[in-house]
Amino acid sequence: MNNLFLGNLMYNGYIQTPKELGKKYLHIQASHKGIKSISFCDKKPSEQNPNDIILSCIDQLQGYFKGTLFRFDVPLDPDGSAFAKKVWERLCDIKFGEIKSYKQVALELGGSNYSRAIGSANSRNPIFIIIPCHRVIANNGSLSGYAGGVEIKKWLLDHEKNIIKNTKKEKI
Repeated sequence: MNNLFLGNLMYNGYIQTPKELGKKYLHIQASHKGIKSISFCDKKPSEQNPNDIILSCIDQLQGYFKGTLFRFDVPLDPDGSAFAKKVWERLCDIKFGEIKSYKQVALELGGSNYSRAIGSANSRNPIFIIIPCHRVIANNGSLSGYAGGVEIKKWLLDHEKNIIKNTKKEKI
């Protein structure tokens, strides 16, 4: 893999995922501005040159999987259209453990006719988990359309639900 992308140095890192997730690693790419992409992979990426942003991202993802981190604050630098970026920003406001329908997100962005466009932006989300597209479900309540697969989407939603349930038990 070439580290130069449009003349900018790209940094790479990875994190091992919980075995229940069904994928072994998350490959993280970043520019000097923020995270560019996170993708699932079965083999450890061979190229490693993490910067501080990736190291922070790794720490935060580990916290997410352990159930100790509920909101990411690592800088993001995704490539996408202006509309897609607006959708992704809105998705980042969906709290840990919450779900919204495509229609709800569309209404929050100003139009119920945007449901398909929201789905399209979701499918192009380059930063899984941190931009929580897994928290958006079909209008009928079913799980649909997750680039990592519906099984992973279900696992992520169940993970968040279980963390919240266990956190509430601890407070009692």
